[in-house]
Amino acid sequence: MGRLENKVAVITGAASGMGKAMAVLFAREGAKVVAADLNLDGAKTTAQEITQAGGTCVALACNVAEQTQTNALIDQTVEVYGTVDILVNNAGIMDSFEPVHEVTDEKWDRVFAVNTTGTMHLCRKVIPIFREKKSGAIINIASVGGLFGSRAGAAYTASKHAVVGLTKSIGYMYAPEGIRCNAIAPGSIATNIGTSITGPSEYGSARMMPGVTLSPPPGKSEEVAEAALFLASDEASFVNGTVLTVDGGWTAY
Repeated sequence: MGRLENKVAVITGAASGMGKAMAVLFAREGAKVVAADLNLDGAKTTAQEITQAGGTCVALACNVAEQTQTNALIDQTVEVYGTVDILVNNAGIMDSFEPVHEVTDEKWDRVFAVNTTGTMHLCRKVIPIFREKKSGAIINIASVGGLFGSRAGAAYTASKHAVVGLTKSIGYMYAPEGIRCNAIAPGSIATNIGTSITGPSEYGSARMMPGVTLSPPPGKSEEVAEAALFLASDEASFVNGTVLTVDGGWTAY
């Protein structure tokens, strides 16, 4: 019997990288998975791989920056599977390392819409379902950039700090109702998130470089997925409102 047997898990950003790795692993452990992504074709590929391996997965399109779509994602999940047990807020984008004197309102708003506000909207949507069941697990993908000020630009850094704070608030507020909310702070992981970087800031990049040289080789998406599996499972029943750093020791210096 799998560690997530008969659980329903919604995973955003599941077309590739960490989201895909989590979808595949969760399904292998018995979960019924919704692979959600702005890239529907990629999400369908994830779902196809899972179903061909004997798992259960459907692909749904979702732009997490649009509240109507995040609401629809949860509603459609309930229509398909009857409920939601696990929510993984994995979808995210980078900034271009702009310090605050360079960041535009457009970049700031876009990064927050995807990384922070979309996460909040999905949490807010599933909480009533979890409260009725008196159980549920949320995993927010933060970043080591949400713990320190030297891993990205102003917008990304602030957005991920906000995700950490949101995680702690939810974990505390709903603990008496059997709801857990934790975050993972990955370090450098080999994914395609770098494609969201356009025209890196020379100033910001130069300020980041000294610490980058101390970073270990990039981790694998599967290594983050294993951490997410633990947090989603009953084995983490007393782990709540905390941040699990998965960075190969990068932030230990």
